[in-house]
Amino acid sequence: MTKTYKELLAEKRELDARIASAMHVERGKAIATIRDLMAQFDIGAEELVSKMDSRRGPQPAKYRDPESGATWSGRGREPKWLAGKDRETFAI
Repeated sequence: MTKTYKELLAEKRELDARIASAMHVERGKAIATIRDLMAQFDIGAEELVSKMDSRRGPQPAKYRDPESGATWSGRGREPKWLAGKDRETFAI
């Protein structure tokens, strides 16, 4: 027999609770393992934090639109004024 919408929602709530409980237990075990390994190999927390990528932040412009003066660094979404055109003609 097919379950009703309410029955399926109740099962989902129960399953979500079981998933959250299992994750809590397994996360605790993972943290304990990590702490043991850090102690075993003398690893400090500061070694686990990655340094900021030097490429992040504002980048110098590589392309300029001669009509509007708008610029683009070559990263992220290509601007409409450059789409489908030869980038070299807009290079700075």
